Amino acid sequence: MVLGCNDNLKDPAKEEAYTGPIIENKDALTLFSDSARLQIKLTAPVQQEFENGDGVFPDGLYLEFYGEPGQLTTTIKANYGKQDRNKDVYMVRGNVIVSNIQKKETLKTEELFWDKSKAQIYTDKFVTVVTPEEVITGEGLRAKQDFSEYSLKRVTGNFSIKE
Repeated sequence: MVLGCNDNLKDPAKEEAYTGPIIENKDALTLFSDSARLQIKLTAPVQQEFENGDGVFPDGLYLEFYGEPGQLTTTIKANYGKQDRNKDVYMVRGNVIVSNIQKKETLKTEELFWDKSKAQIYTDKFVTVVTPEEVITGEGLRAKQDFSEYSLKRVTGNFSIKE
Protein backbone atom coordinates (compact mmCIF):
# COMPACT_ATOMS: atom_id res chain seq x y z
CA MET A 1 0.00 0.00 0.00
CA VAL A 2 1.31 3.44 -0.96
CA LEU A 3 0.02 6.67 0.57
CA GLY A 4 1.06 10.20 -0.16
CA CYS A 5 0.22 13.75 0.79
CA ASN A 6 0.17 16.83 -1.35
CA ASP A 7 -0.18 20.38 -0.03
CA ASN A 8 -0.69 21.76 -3.54
CA LEU A 9 -4.46 21.26 -3.52
CA LYS A 10 -6.37 24.49 -4.05
CA ASP A 11 -9.16 25.52 -1.72
CA PRO A 12 -12.36 25.75 -3.84
CA ALA A 13 -13.51 28.71 -1.72
CA LYS A 14 -10.40 30.64 -2.78
CA GLU A 15 -10.79 29.93 -6.51
CA GLU A 16 -11.35 33.08 -8.55
CA ALA A 17 -14.64 33.11 -10.41
CA TYR A 18 -14.57 33.54 -14.18
CA THR A 19 -15.65 37.10 -15.03
CA GLY A 20 -15.20 37.04 -18.79
CA PRO A 21 -17.90 36.78 -21.44
CA ILE A 22 -20.16 33.74 -21.45
CA ILE A 23 -21.16 34.29 -25.09
CA GLU A 24 -19.23 35.90 -27.94
CA ASN A 25 -20.92 36.60 -31.26
CA LYS A 26 -19.03 37.48 -34.44
CA ASP A 27 -20.73 39.76 -36.99
CA ALA A 28 -23.57 40.36 -34.52
CA LEU A 29 -26.94 41.68 -35.67
CA THR A 30 -29.72 42.75 -33.29
CA LEU A 31 -33.06 44.09 -34.50
CA PHE A 32 -35.43 46.07 -32.26
CA SER A 33 -39.02 46.28 -33.48
CA ASP A 34 -42.38 47.54 -32.26
CA SER A 35 -45.64 46.13 -33.63
CA ALA A 36 -43.64 44.20 -36.26
CA ARG A 37 -42.01 47.42 -37.53
CA LEU A 38 -38.24 47.75 -37.51
CA GLN A 39 -37.19 50.58 -35.19
CA ILE A 40 -33.47 50.01 -34.58
CA LYS A 41 -30.77 47.85 -36.15
CA LEU A 42 -27.52 47.22 -34.26
CA THR A 43 -24.53 45.60 -35.95
CA ALA A 44 -21.09 44.88 -34.49
CA PRO A 45 -18.01 42.90 -35.52
CA VAL A 46 -17.93 41.32 -32.02
CA GLN A 47 -20.56 41.24 -29.28
CA GLN A 48 -19.75 39.77 -25.87
CA GLU A 49 -22.41 38.92 -23.29
CA PHE A 50 -21.67 38.52 -19.61
CA GLU A 51 -23.28 36.55 -16.76
CA ASN A 52 -25.20 39.62 -15.53
CA GLY A 53 -26.67 40.25 -18.99
CA ASP A 54 -24.44 43.22 -19.85
CA GLY A 55 -22.93 43.40 -23.31
CA VAL A 56 -19.64 44.72 -24.66
CA PHE A 57 -18.78 45.64 -28.24
CA PRO A 58 -14.96 45.75 -28.08
CA ASP A 59 -14.48 46.42 -31.80
CA GLY A 60 -17.20 49.05 -32.08
CA LEU A 61 -20.83 49.12 -33.14
CA TYR A 62 -23.15 50.70 -35.66
CA LEU A 63 -26.76 51.67 -34.91
CA GLU A 64 -29.45 52.56 -37.42
CA PHE A 65 -32.71 54.23 -36.34
CA TYR A 66 -35.79 53.93 -38.56
CA GLY A 67 -38.80 56.24 -38.82
CA GLU A 68 -42.43 55.56 -39.64
CA PRO A 69 -42.40 53.98 -43.10
CA GLY A 70 -39.21 52.03 -42.33
CA GLN A 71 -37.06 54.91 -43.54
CA LEU A 72 -33.53 55.25 -42.16
CA THR A 73 -33.40 58.50 -40.17
CA THR A 74 -30.27 58.38 -38.01
CA THR A 75 -27.05 56.41 -37.51
CA ILE A 76 -24.58 56.14 -34.62
CA LYS A 77 -21.08 54.76 -35.10
CA ALA A 78 -18.41 54.26 -32.41
CA ASN A 79 -15.15 52.38 -31.83
CA TYR A 80 -16.34 50.75 -28.58
CA GLY A 81 -19.64 50.12 -26.84
CA LYS A 82 -21.01 48.74 -23.58
CA GLN A 83 -24.59 47.88 -22.67
CA ASP A 84 -25.92 48.04 -19.10
CA ARG A 85 -28.80 45.56 -19.31
CA ASN A 86 -30.42 46.61 -16.00
CA LYS A 87 -30.54 50.32 -16.87
CA ASP A 88 -31.15 49.71 -20.61
CA VAL A 89 -28.38 52.23 -21.34
CA TYR A 90 -25.63 51.89 -23.93
CA MET A 91 -22.33 53.77 -23.59
CA VAL A 92 -20.29 54.29 -26.76
CA ARG A 93 -16.90 55.94 -27.03
CA GLY A 94 -14.05 56.55 -29.42
CA ASN A 95 -14.73 58.56 -32.55
CA VAL A 96 -18.51 58.68 -31.97
CA ILE A 97 -20.43 59.98 -34.98
CA VAL A 98 -24.20 60.55 -34.98
CA SER A 99 -25.76 61.43 -38.34
CA ASN A 100 -29.31 62.63 -38.91
CA ILE A 101 -29.83 61.64 -42.54
CA GLN A 102 -32.93 63.78 -43.14
CA LYS A 103 -31.58 67.02 -41.62
CA LYS A 104 -28.03 66.42 -42.89
CA GLU A 105 -26.64 67.13 -39.42
CA THR A 106 -23.72 65.37 -37.75
CA LEU A 107 -22.64 65.14 -34.12
CA LYS A 108 -19.06 64.22 -33.22
CA THR A 109 -17.87 63.42 -29.70
CA GLU A 110 -15.66 60.96 -27.82
CA GLU A 111 -18.32 59.50 -25.51
CA LEU A 112 -22.10 59.22 -25.73
CA PHE A 113 -24.85 57.47 -23.79
CA TRP A 114 -28.02 56.10 -25.38
CA ASP A 115 -30.93 55.55 -22.98
CA LYS A 116 -33.02 53.11 -24.99
CA SER A 117 -36.07 53.22 -22.69
CA LYS A 118 -36.20 57.06 -22.75
CA ALA A 119 -35.22 57.26 -26.45
CA GLN A 120 -32.51 59.83 -25.63
CA ILE A 121 -28.81 60.33 -26.24
CA TYR A 122 -26.59 62.46 -23.99
CA THR A 123 -23.03 63.33 -23.04
CA ASP A 124 -21.11 65.72 -20.81
CA LYS A 125 -18.08 65.60 -23.12
CA PHE A 126 -17.01 68.07 -25.80
CA VAL A 127 -19.27 67.92 -28.87
CA THR A 128 -19.22 69.32 -32.39
CA VAL A 129 -22.47 69.63 -34.35
CA VAL A 130 -22.17 70.26 -38.08
CA THR A 131 -25.27 71.46 -39.93
CA PRO A 132 -25.58 72.60 -43.55
CA GLU A 133 -25.31 76.23 -42.33
CA GLU A 134 -23.02 76.17 -39.28
CA VAL A 135 -20.60 74.44 -36.94
CA ILE A 136 -21.52 74.52 -33.25
CA THR A 137 -19.36 73.26 -30.39
CA GLY A 138 -20.11 72.81 -26.73
CA GLU A 139 -19.58 70.79 -23.57
CA GLY A 140 -22.50 68.43 -23.12
CA LEU A 141 -25.61 67.55 -25.10
CA ARG A 142 -29.07 66.03 -24.65
CA ALA A 143 -31.07 64.91 -27.67
CA LYS A 144 -33.80 62.65 -28.97
CA GLN A 145 -32.25 59.35 -30.05
CA ASP A 146 -32.92 60.22 -33.70
CA PHE A 147 -30.98 63.50 -33.24
CA SER A 148 -33.95 65.47 -34.61
CA GLU A 149 -33.99 67.79 -31.58
CA TYR A 150 -31.09 68.58 -29.27
CA SER A 151 -29.83 71.03 -26.68
CA LEU A 152 -26.19 71.86 -26.08
CA LYS A 153 -24.51 73.09 -22.91
CA ARG A 154 -21.69 75.68 -22.81
CA VAL A 155 -22.13 76.52 -26.49
CA THR A 156 -19.38 78.08 -28.62
CA GLY A 157 -18.82 78.39 -32.35
CA ASN A 158 -20.35 80.15 -35.32
CA PHE A 159 -24.10 79.83 -35.45
CA SER A 160 -27.16 81.80 -36.48
CA ILE A 161 -30.07 82.70 -34.23
CA LYS A 162 -33.54 82.49 -35.75
CA GLU A 163 -35.88 85.31 -34.73
